[in-house]
Amino acid sequence: MLDSFATRDTVNVNGSSYQIASLTKLGQHFNIKRLPYSMKILLENLLRHEDGVNVTKKEIEAVANWNAKAEPDTEISFMPARVVLQDFTGVPCVVDLAAMRDAVVKLGGDAKQINPLAPAELVIDHSVQVDVYGSESALEKNVEIEFHRNQERYSFLRWGQKAFNNFKVVPPRTGIVHQVNLEHLARVVFASEKDGQKWLYPDTVFGTDSHTTMINGIGVLGWGVGGIEAEAAMLGQPSSMLIPQVVGFKLTGKLSEGVTATDLVLTVTQMLRKLGVVGKFVEFFGDGLKHLPLADRATIGNMAPEYGATCGIFPIDQEALNYLHLSGRSEDQIKLVEAYAKAQGLWHDENTPAAEFTTTLELNLADVKPSLAGPKRPQDRVLLEGVQKSFLDAVGPLTANRKTKNGDAASFTNEGGSTAIGNPANDITDSGVRVEKDGESFKLGDGSVVIAAITSCTNTSNPAVMLGAGLLAKKAAAKGLKAKPWVKTSIGPGSLVVTDYLEKTGLLKELEKVGFYIVGYGCTTCIGNSGPLPAEISQGIAEGDLAVASVLSGNRNFEGRVHPEVKMNYLASPPLVVAYALAGTLDVDLTKDPIGQGSDGKPVYLKDIWPSNKEISDVIAGAINPQMFEKNYADVFKGDSRWNNIASPDGSVYKWDDSTYIKNPPYFDGMTMETGKIEDIHGARVLGLFGDSITTDHISPAGSIKKDSPAGRFLISKGVEPKDFNSYGSRRGNDDVMVRGTFANIRIKNLMLDGVEGGYTLYVPSGEQMAIYDAAMKYKAGKTPLIVVAGKEYGTGSSRDWAAKGTLLLGVKAVIAESFERIHRSNLVGMGVLPLQFKDGENAKSLGLTGKETFEITGLKDGESKEATVIAKGDGGEKKFTVKVLLLTPKEREFFRHGGILQYVLRQLASKKAA
Repeated sequence: MLDSFATRDTVNVNGSSYQIASLTKLGQHFNIKRLPYSMKILLENLLRHEDGVNVTKKEIEAVANWNAKAEPDTEISFMPARVVLQDFTGVPCVVDLAAMRDAVVKLGGDAKQINPLAPAELVIDHSVQVDVYGSESALEKNVEIEFHRNQERYSFLRWGQKAFNNFKVVPPRTGIVHQVNLEHLARVVFASEKDGQKWLYPDTVFGTDSHTTMINGIGVLGWGVGGIEAEAAMLGQPSSMLIPQVVGFKLTGKLSEGVTATDLVLTVTQMLRKLGVVGKFVEFFGDGLKHLPLADRATIGNMAPEYGATCGIFPIDQEALNYLHLSGRSEDQIKLVEAYAKAQGLWHDENTPAAEFTTTLELNLADVKPSLAGPKRPQDRVLLEGVQKSFLDAVGPLTANRKTKNGDAASFTNEGGSTAIGNPANDITDSGVRVEKDGESFKLGDGSVVIAAITSCTNTSNPAVMLGAGLLAKKAAAKGLKAKPWVKTSIGPGSLVVTDYLEKTGLLKELEKVGFYIVGYGCTTCIGNSGPLPAEISQGIAEGDLAVASVLSGNRNFEGRVHPEVKMNYLASPPLVVAYALAGTLDVDLTKDPIGQGSDGKPVYLKDIWPSNKEISDVIAGAINPQMFEKNYADVFKGDSRWNNIASPDGSVYKWDDSTYIKNPPYFDGMTMETGKIEDIHGARVLGLFGDSITTDHISPAGSIKKDSPAGRFLISKGVEPKDFNSYGSRRGNDDVMVRGTFANIRIKNLMLDGVEGGYTLYVPSGEQMAIYDAAMKYKAGKTPLIVVAGKEYGTGSSRDWAAKGTLLLGVKAVIAESFERIHRSNLVGMGVLPLQFKDGENAKSLGLTGKETFEITGLKDGESKEATVIAKGDGGEKKFTVKVLLLTPKEREFFRHGGILQYVLRQLASKKAA
């Protein structure tokens, strides 16, 4: 490795001497102290990997001389220290690696060339579903169902454990990937040996889940990437990126009484979304940091995808060390972290010089108020006092097409005096549908909360809100309250440690008294694994065409994600999840209306049962200790007897069989050593014309598979019964299922059709409406290339590589959108689908595009042009406009010429073997 600036130095810690790439020594040449913390991490990464090819002296100089205000235009390479995966995205990663072993052999290479070079750790957390709830047996029954459903996937992962070096699997029933990452996997500072020398360097991470950014809370720079980019990193390929802008977020003051970390993060999310931070780093600083426990910081870091940033990072300080001690890390590791951070100028305290930022925001923590977010986006924050109005505003459009028994549209006047369409949502007791369940009779109406879930790493990693929920439940139970009978309640802890401290404090029993039982250790409701609603509830919703709701302590509430029958979804803190389960409806103002009636017949208000900050902090002080973490993570990779009894094949090359879960994908079919060109597109048709905020959930849903959908029909043809369909997320190892599920979200709207919801399109040559998959196959048979046209924020949400893979396999050559979310744009490039952006102020509507035109996309010049010309020919004549070509770096253009990142890596490895 090169060392152009003579930065090699040594640090002595715990009696050992370590090599470092010294930022202090680099500071003799540049003003390093002015750089934000995150930029210093990038700079160290470049220093340590300088080789004159992937990393040059010029790149180091560019970051060292970083201009905070400049628009990003300089490419650098970044190599994470490790990769972390969850199973929904991890299984297709391992499938790809197995397929690459087959392919590299055909190209003249060696199968074992395909092997992770950096540590790769997969946590199985997305597979458990809430089939059973509301009882002490729920956890074991759900785990039993999970193992039965996922036998083929788990067998494949056990093969991967044996076949690949540097690859470990955390088995089911352990925790959620980001919480396990924070509590155990994170090193903060790495110590490893290279060429006979011991090295220290920052822990940096790529994750195949967008919420990998949770690890930013402890000073670890990491972010979510698509599976294809993660695979490239595992195989030693640096990631190409533009030097980012960094937004500084100054925190002052202290949270007020009754305000939670969830309220804070929803406020931060709204502020940063309004500012616009897509593609930027966000860094938190200010006096308020000393009042933010590590768990609160991790909560804020976790939500970076929701505010659109690449990362939302906090520095290493005393609070970080306190957390490492609390979570059972060794004293030697803690000393190593402190010594390295101080030696490198990465340590934060009151004497740390102020950094330069691209721009800054400021928030006084005392100004944060209790909040939720909904009904369909995380950035749509609503004050607790405004939730009822939010519901009333949303319910009208959702029920606009509902008919009364005489066939007329129903209407009512709501509290604000305006006329809405549908049932009188503000009088649920006098309207709705009568339901009989378990011997009880009640009415369901618009706004009835049918799912209340304490779920997701965002909040289950935070003892303050989890114990707060327990204390609220205790007070509610003492007054005789419990969840309404129509509410499906659940707790999905992020780790076994959560169960330990809830049991130790006696609060798990209190949660159970009001209806909340542990259902599994995984993402559950937040990822859409909410399981079926009771049949009586589903029937009532269908009968009344009701707009019912969920309240969950998660980070995502996109349309159709939580449950297909639930139209309104609100994010909330765990205590508020319990509160809304007790109330049973959104049609209530919890700041002034009773939450219910106590056993003494008197009304109970939220303020009567809300725990004080002191009550919560007192319980925390006696509830959690390092021994809990040490015990629960002692054998974290071992698994129980169910895991260890799963049979799996041996051998370095996988023996593919006729599985509907695991299949050799077609990406490398017919591949040769020849590189292609980025060619113009001629005679293309529009597969889908979409509006704003099309998420990766819309493009590639993770939830249930409808039996009459293309994917459902395919599974039935393979002998799979609907009860065994499982979910799209669990079947990401099979491209036959996933390509049929692309654009299959039940809430997506293709504007080529008039108001139709679901995965349908217009097959233009015949004018027929049909499933998007079926139309794509007809176009493919006629060798017609396809494009997708969309609005702003295309591809927001999860770092879902199947949203790009499925798009490619449908035959889509390009996506034209007003703007793209960072990860999805990168995924499209990585799969060889061209991202194009309308010029500012232009979109499909302003250009008069209907989706019925034929498109020519020219002037690409093998990817070297930054603009392309689009000509759309239709009945309305010819429309000509210019779009931006979003191949942002030379490396991306090179990947694209190869057909994608994986093809590029394969050819590189095969050529080395041949040489």
